Amino acid sequence: MTLIQELGRCGEDIAAEYILSLGWKVLARNVRNQYGELDITAIDDSELVIVEVRARTVGKMQPPLTSIGPRKLRTLVKSSMEFVSEVEWDGFWRIDVIGITFHDDTWTLEHIKDITAGMNILS
Repeated sequence: MTLIQELGRCGEDIAAEYILSLGWKVLARNVRNQYGELDITAIDDSELVIVEVRARTVGKMQPPLTSIGPRKLRTLVKSSMEFVSEVEWDGFWRIDVIGITFHDDTWTLEHIKDITAGMNILS
């Protein structure tokens, strides 16, 4: 496993623990479909939440939360829509982003809920 993969896995582990601390239920991690991979799928009360985890070390060019460009966002939306269809989810769902920044031997976490906020990303 490369250093970048280890950093990503560690970030996902921290994000999963954070999600559990909120009282959410983690359904799955690293779900793959034809459009891409979903880092974490969870339930927040009665809402399905697709969580994109972005992990970076301090000093990188882009902070984790600003590292999602238009192409990644479209892929994330397509992957999420495919997942929702596959599991036949008929309730509300959203996409959240959790950014983890590692600072030497500590880390900080930022969470943005509903990053698409109803926008039509696919057009």
